[in-house]
Amino acid sequence: MRIFYSNQYLSSGHEFDTTRKAGWIVDSLTDRPIPGVEIVEPTPLSPEDLAVVHDVAYVQAVQTGKPTYLAESQGFSWDPGLFPAVCASNGGMVAAALEALQHGISGSLSSGLHHARKDRGSGYCTFNGLVLAARKALEAGAKSVLILDLDAHCGGGTASLIKGLAGIRQVDISVSRFDNYDGVTNSILEMVDMAEGYIPFLQHHLDQVMLKPPDLVIYNAGMDPFEDCMTGGLAGINLEMLREREQMVFSTFRKAGIPIAFALAGGYVGQNLSQDGLVNLHRLTIEAATTTYQGIDR
Repeated sequence: MRIFYSNQYLSSGHEFDTTRKAGWIVDSLTDRPIPGVEIVEPTPLSPEDLAVVHDVAYVQAVQTGKPTYLAESQGFSWDPGLFPAVCASNGGMVAAALEALQHGISGSLSSGLHHARKDRGSGYCTFNGLVLAARKALEAGAKSVLILDLDAHCGGGTASLIKGLAGIRQVDISVSRFDNYDGVTNSILEMVDMAEGYIPFLQHHLDQVMLKPPDLVIYNAGMDPFEDCMTGGLAGINLEMLREREQMVFSTFRKAGIPIAFALAGGYVGQNLSQDGLVNLHRLTIEAATTTYQGIDR
């Protein structure tokens, strides 16, 4: 299984989990390899690629740092490394989607995607690689793409960008009301307030998805629902529940023969969650993908 990553993912000067954890995970894969994983460097997106989804003025602001309010609208202090970082990370998500269409499974160590809107960033998300990847998959021949978002927070940026677009739909199961939205025809938002409802709600929505199966799933695999995560966590959602979640997602689409490309999405170190603990949570996604799709030839 190819997973996309480059050191450019880390080129932003802003020190935060979203800008640094891809490197932590790559280091863990060197120290503790997961059989079958191949790390591949993606081609960064160009300003023209980004402008398929985002306003040119916003893309230019992130590239140049001017105007500052727009360049920093995602919540990061701007520096010259930000634009190369987000071009590479979003390029990895696009590459993962195209790889999955060809070979069934792929991923990118990308995060900071689903809050970004057409004309601004939000919630530590600069550009929306989920929608960029879905659009590119449609261009490559997919007839329908599902964006499955299991980040703790609502993917309101994604919902705004796919509204009215034929061929892209979103299922968003959240435990935090940040970036809440409603009335978006292409998107289903399920808010979960109690941990015991998390897996049953997921199973229900997966069953509903399979009534009209997509050609590709883009999976935003957030680990911030974890009960000890600094932001977003819900009491009772523990490591074993997240392991079950990952197995459920990948098994559902593997049995149906539906390609899937994943991003890492949210997950934050806090008082009760160490850097190693966060890395181990994200490794659940990679382990479930490689185990479930074992035997698929590249």
